[in-house]
Amino acid sequence: MALASSSRKVVDCVVSQARRSIARSGCRCRVVSSTHVPPSQYTAAVMAAFSSSARHEGPAVSSPPQSLLKPMDVPKKLLMGPGPSNCPPRVLAAGALPMIGHLHPEFLKIMDEVKEGIQYAFQTKNEWTFAISGTGHAAMEASVANILEPGDVALVCQNGIWGQRLADMVDRNGSTAAVIQCPMGEVFSLEQIEKGLQEHKPAMVFITYGESSGGTAQPLEGLGELCHKYNALLLVDSVAILGGYPLYMDAWDIDILYAGSQKVLCSPPGTSPISFSQRARDKIASRKTRVRSFYFDAKELANYWGCDEHPRRYHHTAQVSTVFALREGLARLAEETLEKSWKDHRECAELLYEGLEKLGLEPWVKNKDIRNPCVTAIRIPEGVDWKSVVDYAMQNYKIEIAGGLGDLGGKVWRIGILGYNCTPENVKLTLKVFGEGLANARK
Repeated sequence: MALASSSRKVVDCVVSQARRSIARSGCRCRVVSSTHVPPSQYTAAVMAAFSSSARHEGPAVSSPPQSLLKPMDVPKKLLMGPGPSNCPPRVLAAGALPMIGHLHPEFLKIMDEVKEGIQYAFQTKNEWTFAISGTGHAAMEASVANILEPGDVALVCQNGIWGQRLADMVDRNGSTAAVIQCPMGEVFSLEQIEKGLQEHKPAMVFITYGESSGGTAQPLEGLGELCHKYNALLLVDSVAILGGYPLYMDAWDIDILYAGSQKVLCSPPGTSPISFSQRARDKIASRKTRVRSFYFDAKELANYWGCDEHPRRYHHTAQVSTVFALREGLARLAEETLEKSWKDHRECAELLYEGLEKLGLEPWVKNKDIRNPCVTAIRIPEGVDWKSVVDYAMQNYKIEIAGGLGDLGGKVWRIGILGYNCTPENVKLTLKVFGEGLANARK
């Protein structure tokens, strides 16, 4: 009875509001009182009066998109382009683990394990070693934002698209990019770089270790020492080569090194390992201006990743599931060992070169000693439509082969041998499909 009485009062209130609204509108309608409403309809009247549709005022709400009312359709493909690479089942499973908080002790422990894994992959003991929440471009931008102040000069060694991107970021940072160039498919000598150091007196030198657009592997021995001779820091992009070719951050005197998660580490895109030497940290500590980006502030990130002596502070919500996957990709590399990974990539690259020769094709990089074994650029023969070969591989085999990038667009194909995909079976299958695609294009 108490509930019925309460319901009746609510209905009376609603009826009273309705009468006032009708009176204001000038309409001639009859609104019954609650005494005319059968008790069995009290609840229904209350629910209708206070439903979301009844309370809604303002523009009409659009309909839900029909595309989101269906399951996603993601076909299985063999990704033999320059990245991303296919993820092993264990990495995908790690990304599907239960969500936990980004400051929970269990997640902080996993962050510590990721940090150790990056130190192993980079061959460094740098304390400031962590993963940025973002792709390789994020690490590239973070390097510029932390090291360079407005007016600082960066010597940018440009033999592909990544030197172009870095120069653009330097300019956007209010710093000056002094660009030295060599053709795509070639690498820089120490003499060329020393000339640039003498002429431009930069605070930092940038170079790409594994150029995925040109297919080169830049020799790095002696470069860090040369940069330090002229009081410049050395920044190295290793996104398309880390784990597939020897790399020694500490032994080679590299000051800032970054990579990506989606290549040889065969994890989903979205995290980018990075490390700062003590020289780089000293440069950051001596800045006269604040780092322009809060999100990419290395000092704040280092604290969040437990790289200093202070209690960890909240900086941002880390990509928890993506960090799980990165941890598993690094664990896979540790179990395999760097030496085994380097050997496998070298042998699969050799197998690819031999197969290309049999098909009458040649790598864009003629000098074998400077080829990036992880990404091979292949010269397109005259009269062959490059896209028809790419389309044939995808449509008939669901295999990705990429075209050229930047100045080599339309001039090369690119094949990636990266991490989980680095097997003789995958190379042989790709060569078979390539041969079929070429024959089809020449019909």
